[in-house]
Amino acid sequence: MAASRSTLKVAPRAEFGSRASRRMRGEGLVPGVVYSGGSEATPFQVSEREVRTIIHEGAALFDLEIEGGKAVPVVVKEQQLHPVRGSIQHIDLQQVKLDEAIQADVTIELEGVETAPGVKGGGVLEHVTREITVEALPTDIPDRIVLDVSAMEINDTLQLSSVTAPDGVTFMADDPEEVTIVTLSPPRVEEVVEPEVEEETELVGEGAEGEGEPAEGDSGDSEGE
Repeated sequence: MAASRSTLKVAPRAEFGSRASRRMRGEGLVPGVVYSGGSEATPFQVSEREVRTIIHEGAALFDLEIEGGKAVPVVVKEQQLHPVRGSIQHIDLQQVKLDEAIQADVTIELEGVETAPGVKGGGVLEHVTREITVEALPTDIPDRIVLDVSAMEINDTLQLSSVTAPDGVTFMADDPEEVTIVTLSPPRVEEVVEPEVEEETELVGEGAEGEGEPAEGDSGDSEGE
């Protein structure tokens, strides 16, 4: 969890519609809105570079300062990415109260993959669940959850039920036993199927030998007819 919060400074947005949004993106800006309780959403625009920097820091909670106003704590509600370039196309933020618990999605990262005995033995490690929903006070939401898999052997499986949540954090899962985080499977061996060349040749040979032989009961002698 970050000791201090970063601040994202944005400007009010007056233009709306797809044409205006395209123009903003062409100028390196991202349209967005911030929701605050039951009040209407407040639209804003921000540099794509600046908002990307904030998100890449990994902090679940940061401050938003709209030009002319005071900074308020927010979390990312939703973000839309370009399907090819991966650039941020639109972002929705949610203002939060620091004394009220909220739910947020937190990234799960793995460490010790290369040193795991199962991986060294040729096993295939699969990171199944990469994100988990947690509930906590905004200041207690972890930036990420790091799991050590350095002791995993082949055929080992790590379930959410085996993971200890950070202090003040609750994993939001109906059945943690059913949430698989990581599996380590045996090496994948591709079976090579040999073509049945010998058998096919044998069949062809048998057919060739039978050609031209008279059928049973047919002497092939037409004399006396």
